[in-house]
Amino acid sequence: MPKYGSFIRTSVALAIAGVLAAVAVGGAGAAPAKKQDTTLTGAGSSLIGPALAIWQPLYGAARGVTVNYSAIGSGAGIAAITARTVDFGASDAPLTPDQATACNGCVQIPWALTATVPVYNVPGVPDTKLKLDGPTLANIFLGNIKTWNDPAIAKLNPGLNLPSTNITVVHRSDGSGDTYVFASYLSKVSPDWASKVGAATSLSWPTGVGGAKNAGVAALIASTPGSIGYLSDAYTLQNHISKAQVKNAAGKFTLPSINSIEDAAQLVKEVPADNKISLTDPPADPKYAGAWPLSTFTYIIVPIQTAKAHDIKNFVSWVLTHGQPPIKKLVFAPMPLVVVKAANKTLTQIHS
Repeated sequence: MPKYGSFIRTSVALAIAGVLAAVAVGGAGAAPAKKQDTTLTGAGSSLIGPALAIWQPLYGAARGVTVNYSAIGSGAGIAAITARTVDFGASDAPLTPDQATACNGCVQIPWALTATVPVYNVPGVPDTKLKLDGPTLANIFLGNIKTWNDPAIAKLNPGLNLPSTNITVVHRSDGSGDTYVFASYLSKVSPDWASKVGAATSLSWPTGVGGAKNAGVAALIASTPGSIGYLSDAYTLQNHISKAQVKNAAGKFTLPSINSIEDAAQLVKEVPADNKISLTDPPADPKYAGAWPLSTFTYIIVPIQTAKAHDIKNFVSWVLTHGQPPIKKLVFAPMPLVVVKAANKTLTQIHS
């Protein structure tokens, strides 16, 4: 009997030890699970959507925070953060003065660097073989050039077999940062475009058909022979859509790449207090000889005062450091140190 009682006491002791060990292990494993209760919700730019699709699982695994993002377009993202229906907005176009006022205490922080790209579906013309310059692009989107064998296009493409196919212009139907980048470039290279259309996230288009977000434009281009439009470069890769070479101010035909975007980013010598930066159409200087003329920063827009200040600051800090290398494969270039420094400085303003 004593022997049996000793066995019971030993078994109970071991059982208790096992439970305590299980609790200890469970507690160690529960910390990330508890952090998963923290969720950040954002909406806006479809340009940054592919990058966020990479960041979300990586950040979730590293920090145990869920980031939900809806790529609804820059204009809608600005509206969402203004209404405070999301924790952060995202836009490739900086806030206008009216938008900044309406947002009532928001800051815009550059957090990625990439390119907007003219794309095409022209029978018989392979990917990257079409060459265009700014004035010709403007005249196509103004509706002044109507066929692919127009003399203005043919002059830029000697030896290329251009068909007589009618041109179908495809543009964004929603408020879009890509539209802003594209129209800003055209406004700089075409006085006619600047006076008749201008630059904004939403435009009164002279011609063409509209597609919603990058995905909608990509689908229209892919299904419409003779079409031309513009996309974030990540979407050209994902959808295998042909992109055009564009002649920069230095006279060189370039394509978007990490190097050509970095060449354009040399424009940034200092960053204004509102972080508004334009990289379109770098000047005809040897240092910008390889620059892609439609390079762009894209921004996260955050209220200065927010209950989720701690989590937002941690997320953006992570994006500015650990989040940059994984998106290089989508042709997001490393941001200049002066821009990263400005972004981190702005981040310190956010508080709960």
